[in-house]
Amino acid sequence: MIKHIPVLLNSVMRELGDIRGYRILDATFGAGGYTRAFLEAGASVVAFDRDPHVVADANEIADEFGDRFRFIAAPFSKMSELDEKFDAIVFDLGISSMQIDVPERGFSFRGDAPLDMRMSGVGVGAADLIEQSTESELAKILREYGDLSRAGAIARAIIKNKPKTTFELKNLIYNPRDVAPVFQALRIAVNDEMGEVRRALEAVPKLLNVGGKCLVVTFHSLEDRIVKNTFRDWTTVPGNPLIPTTTPAPFQLLRAVVSDTAEIEANPRARSAHLRGVQKSY
Repeated sequence: MIKHIPVLLNSVMRELGDIRGYRILDATFGAGGYTRAFLEAGASVVAFDRDPHVVADANEIADEFGDRFRFIAAPFSKMSELDEKFDAIVFDLGISSMQIDVPERGFSFRGDAPLDMRMSGVGVGAADLIEQSTESELAKILREYGDLSRAGAIARAIIKNKPKTTFELKNLIYNPRDVAPVFQALRIAVNDEMGEVRRALEAVPKLLNVGGKCLVVTFHSLEDRIVKNTFRDWTTVPGNPLIPTTTPAPFQLLRAVVSDTAEIEANPRARSAHLRGVQKSY
């Protein structure tokens, strides 16, 4: 069995404090590491995940914790449809270790598999996205989501050869350093990851109780920029900045946290992690 180590969990728990009796929305259930910690600390949890492979873990936790846990098999942007309040909303963004470590799902280039990358298992996979894209469309994806300086040349090679497997794609890329960014860019596009983050964050203010906290763990600059800019907007006093006001900002910014050396040594995937948070003022 693949061992899953939740990133920055201790920092999240410290920031939340005593959560006995809290209602928490775990936006990214994954293997259930965050959810289980919240439940064991006395909270009740509603968790989202679009990955059908995590349902067994969710059912196991439901059997153990009963009506204190509810699992919703859907993308976390669907939280906008909820009509309830929470004391905390927590996101652990990006790809999960289970997705990377199962070669046949096509997220990784460590093993040969169909070029899929769908977190939900439905919709357009990476090979289909390539088939349906023009060279300029694909170059834009590689440039925006992979920060690739040679996006045009790489897109040209991919469109010409139409790879169907992870190894076919990897072998098309001349510079080995470009392989991971290409896979990242395609994965983000396939799963509309940035759109999901934006839509989910839009729902947070109406779902949080006053005094409630929204905590987000990010792993790369694209998602981190969205979170940072959104939190900046929420923590800015509304109105004309040149006119003095006693009105507080809707949210207060919490201290940002990064993984320390001990956590990175125990879990290399924590190396690029950032924890950002805000607390609702009113």
